[in-house]
This record gives sequence, C-alpha cells and structure tokens, in this order.
Amino acid sequence: MAKKYPPQQFLNRELGQLEFNRRVLAQAEDPSVPLLERLKYLCIVSSNLDEFFEIRVAGLMEQVKLGSLAVSVDGMTAAQMLKLVREQTHQLIERQYQLFNSDITPALAAQGIKFIRRTHWNEAQQAWVRDFFFREVMPVLTPIGLDPAHPFPRVLNKSLNFAIELQGKDAFGRNSARAIVQAPRVLPRTILMPPEISGCPHGFVFLSSILHAHVGELFAGMEVLGCYQFRVTRNSDLFVDEEEVKNLRLSLQGELPQRHFGDAVRLEIADNCSPQVTELLLKEFALSPDDLYRVHGPVNLVRLMEIPSLVERNDLKFPTFVPSIPNILQKKGADIFKAIRKGDVLLHHPFQSFKPVVDFIQQAASDPAVVAIKQTVYRTGADSALMEALIAAAQRGKEVTVVVELLARFDEEANINWANRLEEVGAHVVYGVVGHKTHAKMLMVVRREEGRLRRYVHLGTGNYHPRTARLYTDFGLFTANEEVCTDVNEVFSQLTSLGKARKLNHLWQSPFTLHSQMLAAIRNETALAKSGKRAQIIAKMNALLEPEIIGALYEASQAGVKVDLIVRGVCALRPGVKGLSESIRVRSVIGRFLEHSRIFYFRNDLKHDVYLASADWMDRNFFRRIEVCFPLLDKKLKKRVIDEGLKVYLQDNSQAWDMDGNGQYQRKNMRRSTAHCAQRELLEQLTNSPIKADA
Repeated sequence: MAKKYPPQQFLNRELGQLEFNRRVLAQAEDPSVPLLERLKYLCIVSSNLDEFFEIRVAGLMEQVKLGSLAVSVDGMTAAQMLKLVREQTHQLIERQYQLFNSDITPALAAQGIKFIRRTHWNEAQQAWVRDFFFREVMPVLTPIGLDPAHPFPRVLNKSLNFAIELQGKDAFGRNSARAIVQAPRVLPRTILMPPEISGCPHGFVFLSSILHAHVGELFAGMEVLGCYQFRVTRNSDLFVDEEEVKNLRLSLQGELPQRHFGDAVRLEIADNCSPQVTELLLKEFALSPDDLYRVHGPVNLVRLMEIPSLVERNDLKFPTFVPSIPNILQKKGADIFKAIRKGDVLLHHPFQSFKPVVDFIQQAASDPAVVAIKQTVYRTGADSALMEALIAAAQRGKEVTVVVELLARFDEEANINWANRLEEVGAHVVYGVVGHKTHAKMLMVVRREEGRLRRYVHLGTGNYHPRTARLYTDFGLFTANEEVCTDVNEVFSQLTSLGKARKLNHLWQSPFTLHSQMLAAIRNETALAKSGKRAQIIAKMNALLEPEIIGALYEASQAGVKVDLIVRGVCALRPGVKGLSESIRVRSVIGRFLEHSRIFYFRNDLKHDVYLASADWMDRNFFRRIEVCFPLLDKKLKKRVIDEGLKVYLQDNSQAWDMDGNGQYQRKNMRRSTAHCAQRELLEQLTNSPIKADA
C-alpha cells in the first residue's frame, strides 16, 4: 500500500501553469532570442492565458459559485486558488505589457518595423487611414446604441469590442449616452501601411487605432466623449452528458456554438477606460473588480502573432532548417514497407521530417496489396494530407477505420468535419469509448504479402499533424514487430468493438495497465536501490500531477534512487527536499520548439528499459483516457532516445530551468566555454541545415 503524503508535499497545478508562462515570457525578455521570435513568445503567453482562463479559471469560478469546499491534492480550496491565481496573473500581464511597450516595440521600431500610433500620424497617414476606414471598415460595422429598445449585444468570446461614451441627441431625439461597436472577425487587427505612406519598411496600424480615429463617423451629429476597447473571455469547456446522449457527434454539434457565449470569466479593457464604462461592463458580464485586467496596449496580443509572417526579415527570425529523413527511407520511390520489415525505424521530430508518416499512409492508400488501414485522430488540423490519403484509400475500396476523438478541445469542429467526409466515402468512423478520450497516437496498415496478412504500425508521442510536427519535439516509431502489432490491433478492437481487455505483450495502456505498470517500474528501481544496486529513473513529459506516482517517486528518492525529471509545464512534486526528495531533480526546457515527447527510462539492473508514450503523468491520462506506452526493443534505437531525448536535455545549460522545492524556477547560468543547448545541438546533429551557434 502506497504511503499517503500530506498536502504540503504537493505543489499547486494552477500556480504551476502561471510559472510555466513566466518561463515562456522570459524567452521574450531574452535579447539573445531573435527579435521577431521574442514578439511571438509574447503572443504565446497571451494565447496560453486565454486557454488558462477559458478552462482552468472558469472551473475554479464555477466551484466557488457552487460553494464547493473541496480541497485539491495540495490542500487548497477553489476560492483560495482563485485568489492567488488572480494576484499572480495580474502581475504576469503587467510585466507582459511593460515588456511590449518599453522593450520589444522600440526594438522593432529601430529595425524599421513600427506600430504607428494614432497620436503620431502625419497628414498623409491620416488621409490613408481615413480612406481605409471608409473603404474597408465602416461598411461592415454595426454600431449599437444602448437604450430600452437596444439592449447590450451578445459579445463573442475573445472578440474585439469598443464601448463608446456619447453626448447629444440623435435623429430620433434619443439621448443615449453609450453605444457598443463590435469589430467583425473578418477584419484584420493589424493593417500594413504602404512604405511610402508609413515612412518605414514595415509600418503597421492597429484596427483599434483606425476605429478610434473615426468612430465619430458612426454617430453623426453626436459628440464622442470616449472610445474604449474591451474583450471578454468566457468559459469554453463544453458540457456533453456522454451517458445520456445517443449520438455524440450530433450533441457536440449542437453544443459548439454555445462555446462563444459561456459565462464570462475575465474582462480586459484599455487602461484609460472611464470608471462609468468600467462599472457598466463589469455589471453586464457579472464579474467582480478582481476579474478586471486593465492593459496599456492592444487587448489581444495574440493577433500580433501574424506580424513575423508579414515581415521579410530572416535576420530577425530563427534560422531555417531542413529536417532530415533516415537513410533507409531517402531513396526516391523507396518502399517504406520493405524498410520497416528490415527493422524498426525511429523518427525524431522536428529535427527529422514528418514526411515519412505522410508517405506511409499515401503509399498504403495506393498500394493494391494493402487491404486495411486503421488510425486514431486527436488533432490533425483543418487541412491534412493524411486525412485526404485515408479518404482516397476508402474510395479505392480499402477497409478504412478511423477513431476520431470528437472531444479534442478546440479541435472539435475540424474533427467533426473530417468524420463527415470519411463517412461519405464509406470509411468506418467511430468515436472511441464514452467517458474516455482517445489520446493514443496509433496507425496500422494491413497488407497481403506472400499469401498472408502482415501488419505495419506507427506509434507516436505527438499528433498526426504535419504543421505541429515542425514546431513540437516528438518521437514516432515504425515497426512490423508481430507482438507489438498484435497489441495495437487489440487496442483498436477495444475502441471499435466490445469485450474484456486482453493482456498485451509489450504495450502499457490506460486506463487498464499504464498506471500500475509505471508504479511497478518505479518501485522496482526502489527495490534495487534498497538491495544496494545502482538505480536510476529519467522521465520526460509535459506535466506531472498524479499523487500516487509522486508518492512512489518520493519513496524511490528516500531509498537512494537517482531521479531526473524533465517536465516542460506543471509539476506538483517538490524536488530536493531533505528527507523527502533529496535525489530528485526537476528541470524544464523552454526553447525554439515546444517540448512534447514523453520518455520514460528505468535502469532496471542494466536492462536500460526505455518507453515512449502519448501520456503525461496526470490523473486524466492514467484513468480517463485511452493512451499507449510502448517500449523501444531495438538497442540502437533505445540508445538514440536516451541520447537525443534525455541526456542532451540533462546537459542543457542554456534553455533549462531548475525547479526548487517551493515550485520556483531558476534559469541555468550558462558559461560560454561550456555552453550546451539541447535543441540547437539536435538541429546540428540531425538536420540537413547549417545552424548558427546562437540559433
């Protein structure tokens, strides 16, 4: 029986997420990072905080509203967490805008990339803006005066809006003092001004500035006393009672439109907004002053993410690179099935190309010997060559089975659309298991060879999404190992059919065996250490929260097991605490690419067991999702994963942050003579592109 640890031995999840965003913001602060990339990191923080409010803060507010007194594993109630989250988020956002206004914006301007503010427009710029307003903006605006006949309009989640204060009477003699103008989503939020007008190579004007300058045109004969931009973030967690619904897809399609109008959880307003308008907005959205965020600048920095793509300045961006392809797959027209038969093939994205995965499905779709293809889909994007290949395969008469996770958060609509298209061409489309998200990354091709059927499998730590495969670090494995293929076939059978879960040969699977097998592997290292043998665990993941796993790691540490944890995001374990976790080290690596691979290494008395997985060490991954964790059986590939996925990250002293027992992170002090940057070294080692030392 596992020892129960008191709440003070665990760190808080929500505060851990804010700590992660501080580390991302540090990338925007770092002058060694290319300038346009620093702007991107600033935007990523805003995007992360949007989702944080839509899901995590919304959940806390709902608990408080219901009067919940339940405590989390760290001993805090929802009300206590919400108070701390609000305090720390205000500090984080204040620093974010300070950085935008005082550091990044002036640095961009020095490079000829300017955000031209309304107060600095010259006559030519004013004329250009006026023309743009009447030609592109005014025709699509619908100003709404607030009076008994015109109640406050419904405000979409995260949309840009303007609250207007007015004086005077309109054509009907009405004396309304306020109006709302909603910026249609079809309008760009940053507009590129011609260089001959802007006076610089890349001059941008904010849509908000254009509207501010000409808002009076919308209210003829009235005086505009104030115009204030605002933005509301809403609860976006969909509620579908999976036990009650008869058709999950139809129920979800009915629920999706409501996501834009969930309960308000945050109000962002311009810092010059009048007290009267502020009070009106808080009352309208049923929010407290603690939910108000005054910002000095655009209320939605996420929209500035497009700026780097509009600016042709490669010297201000990360150097480009060409992902490599394993030698065995490089030859033009290479038979990928023949290559896999020779031995397992490992891909390390983004340093190695995702193209072989696309080729694998496309070859399977066109190969007359292929009789069936099965794949899980969690996130694949609205435009996907893989999905098109599956559609083509079904059109050619192959048995195509796709397990589509309809509840993949914020990808529900794209997944529903793919499900519809696949069904139209005769593919079997299923939605997994009610109550358990299908998060496993599996692809199986069945091929007739020499009178018998043979299976080929791809397993991965990341999604079947070619775009994110250029941005996230992940591993993918091709194998024709019969026992592994049998395991994958069994998991597909569970997802599409009914019956008891059979024992698997090599795969650990949630919700059945993954948790118990992980605990067993940790406890095995503990037993080895107690017997006097050297014991070691290295684990890399996105998040570590599950209490029983944390407890087992504490016990391992107390037995003398050396534990290195590379946790990108939230970690509830307290490392380096005397008598509790002295031999545990936790670090987070934040760099050019989003660290996304999940790797688990157990020394196991020199057997050096290595597993890759789609799952983090979180309650949801162990108990409420379909996940798979698969071993590396090939010794060479096992060594590659240890070297490329673990050791290089433990040596990193450039982009690594070490966590202390209180959940605070300290960036490693880099000495130039011994500088190690994991992602840069992997780019140099695995890609076909020369990478500068400071990349």
